Amino acid sequence: MFDSPWILFVVLPVLSFLAGSIPFGVLIARSKGVDLRRVGSGNVGATNVGRVLGRRWGYLCFFLDLAKGLIPVALAGRMLGAGAGIPSLPQQAAWLAVGFAAIAGHVFNFWLRFKGGKGVATALGVVVGMYPYFTYAGLIALAIWIVVTLASRYVSLGSIVAAVAFLPLFAAFHWGQLGQLWPLCIFAAGMMALIILRHRGNIRRLLAGTENKITRPWERKAGQSQQTS
Repeated sequence: MFDSPWILFVVLPVLSFLAGSIPFGVLIARSKGVDLRRVGSGNVGATNVGRVLGRRWGYLCFFLDLAKGLIPVALAGRMLGAGAGIPSLPQQAAWLAVGFAAIAGHVFNFWLRFKGGKGVATALGVVVGMYPYFTYAGLIALAIWIVVTLASRYVSLGSIVAAVAFLPLFAAFHWGQLGQLWPLCIFAAGMMALIILRHRGNIRRLLAGTENKITRPWERKAGQSQQTS
């Protein structure tokens, strides 16, 4: 059944695209009576949800957007048997088609007239779900994102630096296998380029010094304690 090209290259990617298209940020905000596209930055991702509705709702949106990438890719990998040795080129192509479809569904969301989010959380879900080939590099990139974001207070800067770091991290983990994993290399490079392209407005604001900053968790707690003292 799963050897059929129609299943591998049409049905699974279409289902993954539909999963990626679930606009969790918009749905969470709508449940609170807010149109997320008209407040804050207007973006439909977790950062704007957290800015508008509060940190816990931003975290919820982040993990739901991450799951949109992780679950389809993990299920597809299991169906393809991609964890048993280095996947064949057709297996890699089918697996990557599912991952790309999940990210594309989020970024080019047809429910929102093809205006979706930046794709960072969903891309992270994809790389974590492609075990073990992308997983470890993805987790290190996540740690880089956390450190850069907290140090700079710019979520966008953390996302860009983590995206740029992912490809060399992947290459370092699989240096001796790159000749067999070249489709994954191309995908990693394309994903990096897409994330940077989606952040081009943020890059302009970073250079101009007008990008929005976040409040670090410990700063918020310090501010709350000062107000109550």
